[in-house]
Formats: sequence, structure tokens, C-alpha cells
Amino acid sequence: MRVELLAHTPNPEQVVAAAAKLCYSSSGVKNIMEGLDAEKTEKFLKHLTSLGHGSPLEHMSFTFGIEGVSRSFLAQITRHRIASYSVKSQRYVKEGQFEFVVPPEIAADKKANEIFLNAMRQDMEQYNALTDILKAKHTETFLQQGMEQKEAERKAEKKAIEDARYVLPNSCETKMVATFNARSLLNFFAHRCCERAQWEIRDCAVQMLKLVKEVAPTVFATAGPPCLNGPCPEGKMSCGKANEKRRYFAEL
Repeated sequence: MRVELLAHTPNPEQVVAAAAKLCYSSSGVKNIMEGLDAEKTEKFLKHLTSLGHGSPLEHMSFTFGIEGVSRSFLAQITRHRIASYSVKSQRYVKEGQFEFVVPPEIAADKKANEIFLNAMRQDMEQYNALTDILKAKHTETFLQQGMEQKEAERKAEKKAIEDARYVLPNSCETKMVATFNARSLLNFFAHRCCERAQWEIRDCAVQMLKLVKEVAPTVFATAGPPCLNGPCPEGKMSCGKANEKRRYFAEL
């Protein structure tokens, strides 16, 4: 897995502080940034947090590049709907020799890993066989319609992989660009940095949190699973590692 912070709002914490300042003072848009040095910005943001005023955080956004993750991961992250996603398409990108993500528990067991790798080889063979069959069929149809050979083959392959992709596994590697605002990210971290989150999306969330902390340390100072700021909400399903998690995220 690789996670990069591709872009973010310039002076993000100052922008949020300015937006909040507009809510609580008579300052106009021409001078709302005046006087917001690092110290005053931090003080304003802490006050904002104490009030539970979250909407100004939506003016701060972060764009991530994420690769080396599975289609299973994709199904989970896109459940966070207040975000924007651009994802490698299996409809337009041929997956003849696709990369795949091996779950650590499977990789750690010799027999399980062997079964898994064999399943991936079979999936590749079946995908390629389906693509070849469908491409030949569609090429013939396009040729009969009067299309040139090269163009017929190009269009036929695109049409073939649209259906052949149905045989691809959840482990198939994908990549994406994802953009979140800070308020949505805080919610994302609360759910996905938790020990009970699935391992792949948890690993990604922790990497994302580490990156945004470098840019907006005050806003994300206490970001992470709910146990960082209070009792664990998982009840009997708690991991029981609250103190360990508090130390870990404090040092992140």
C-alpha cells in the first residue's frame, strides 16, 4: 500500500479559523485573515473544538493518492460518502496480469498462501480466456458492420473486458485519488483507525492521519479512534487496548 498527500488547502488551519471568525465577529471578508498568526489560529481552533462547531472544518480539504489496495478496500472506503473518488476502471483498463493484495493472515500460512496464489492464477487465466473469446466475437461483429480491422479490434477488446471483469476477485489491486474535507476525515478516522476496523482500511487510515497531522496539527491533534477521547463505544466487542492505542496515536 502507498498513500500520498497530493494536495491540500493552502494555510488550512488559518482558513478554518478565518471562517469561524466570520461566524462570531463583525469582521468582513477583506480582513478576516488579519491578526490570525500561528498562536491566535491555534487558540481559535481549540475554542472551536470545545464548542463542537464542525462546519468551518469543511473549508479545509485534502487530496490523497492511494495505490496497492484491493477492490474490497474500495467497497469500504466509498461508504464514506462525503468525499470524492476517482478510481482505476476495470471497464477500460485490461487486467490480464493483475496485481493483487494478499491478506497477512493468508500470507503467514504456507498452505493458505499456496491455495490463494493458485486461485489468483486461475482467475487470470479465466479472465484472459473470457477476454479472448469475447474479443473475437465482437471483432467479427464490428468487421461485418464495415469497421476497419484495427478499429474493430480496439473496440472489441474494450467491450470484451467490460464483461470479463466479472470474474476478477476482491483482492484485485486498484488505485485511486480521494478528496475529503477535514470534518469528514475526522469521522473517517474515528471509524477506520479503530482496532475493530478491517486491517487494510485501518492501515490506510493511519497513514492518512499521519500525513494530515503534519499539515494541520491542531485540527487533528486528537483524531483517531473514539477511545482516545473517552470510553470505548464498542461495549463487549471492544479490543480492550485503549491505553495502548492512546499511547500509539499520541506518538503518531
